[in-house]
Amino acid sequence: MQAQLACSVNAELGEGPVWVAHEQALWFVDIKGRRLHRWLPRSGMLSAWSTPGPPGFAVPRACGGLLVGVRRALYGFEPGSGTFQAVREVEPHRPENRLNDGCVSPEGEVWFGSMHDPEVEPTGSVYRLDASGACVAMDAGYVVTNGPAFSPDGRTFYHTDSVGRTIYAFDRPEPHVLLRKRVLVRIEDPAGYPDGTAVDVEGCLWVALWGGGCVRRYAPDGRLLASVELPCSRVTKIAFAGDDLRTAYVTTARHGLTAAERLAQPHAGSLFSFTAPVAGLAQATVVTGVPAGGGS
Repeated sequence: MQAQLACSVNAELGEGPVWVAHEQALWFVDIKGRRLHRWLPRSGMLSAWSTPGPPGFAVPRACGGLLVGVRRALYGFEPGSGTFQAVREVEPHRPENRLNDGCVSPEGEVWFGSMHDPEVEPTGSVYRLDASGACVAMDAGYVVTNGPAFSPDGRTFYHTDSVGRTIYAFDRPEPHVLLRKRVLVRIEDPAGYPDGTAVDVEGCLWVALWGGGCVRRYAPDGRLLASVELPCSRVTKIAFAGDDLRTAYVTTARHGLTAAERLAQPHAGSLFSFTAPVAGLAQATVVTGVPAGGGS
């Protein structure tokens, strides 16, 4: 497995790639650049929209368009008009927090995290948006929440404490119940910080390493199986795409690099790809808690 440049983007903090199969499109965000991007691999066309604030994630809705986590609110986004409409405010009592990574459960609920934007206090929590549109806290005590993902059968939930270099696994015997939180992987100090994740059809967890310049594949029991190197250090998240879901796209960042590091990593902030040994899971769509059109 060798990663190659897929699309030059120059994102300041590229994150959150998701594959929307019916569009044959890869969507991703630039958190610090406050942009939402869509890339069409077949034509090579890259489009971008300005967001109302720093976007942490974007996921497809079954009713059309995307649900985007921006600063401390969820927004519906309609690509045709390019408009964002607020759906739900999150943590109005925590002005130093912002939304970060998110994913969609097999049942069609969006699960996402908040984080302390200065990255000091453990004020971040993990939420799910329930059928009534309420944000329900599922776990708490994180400085930077990251990498929510589900096993192929949906009975295991993964979540990442980036600052603590730890990936947790939870039992999920029912869709709204998390039990037996445990350490799945601790990333060794020189290897960077665990960022976004994705799961493949064999139940293995792929983890991007911020500051580590690679993506790793871990078995469901936490054993390291493989590593894919990238030509830039700040690797943020992976998504499986293509008709066979074996093309892995990886977002990266320039944020925090020195001038010398930017010269040495000219493609930092761009989109990379490699062919995975097995397929990833198909991207689920949000079906609950989000009104059509994104109304509040």
